[in-house]
Amino acid sequence: MAGRTSAEGGQRMFNSVQIARRALAGMVGAGAMGGVMLFGGAALASAEPAPAPPAPGCTAADLAEASGTVGTAMAAYLFSHPDVNDFFTSLRGLPNEEIRGDVQNYMSAHPQVESEINGIRQPVTDLRNRCDAPAPMGG
Repeated sequence: MAGRTSAEGGQRMFNSVQIARRALAGMVGAGAMGGVMLFGGAALASAEPAPAPPAPGCTAADLAEASGTVGTAMAAYLFSHPDVNDFFTSLRGLPNEEIRGDVQNYMSAHPQVESEINGIRQPVTDLRNRCDAPAPMGG
């Protein structure tokens, strides 16, 4: 560094910083362009329109609220009807096909219980019908 002034050293450092910034900006720009090409192309390839927003009262929060209300009411019903609670508890661990058949048989033999449970579940049924929402898997 003999013969160089501090001004020359400062200028070289300034140039180095500019070069580093340009290189970093180039890498970021290239990465962003690659992302646009990769993900933007995928969006164009699918060419599916975005789903329509849900109707008022048909959001996930509305479903969660109705489900919570029904769950709370169902728990109160089962606690106050130990025989029904025992029946549903006995289904635990059975294959779905067997559960479905057992529940149908139980409800056929106990129409009052079926009516009461359907009444408790009505808010979720109404919401699903109003909002054209699918029934839960297996339900």
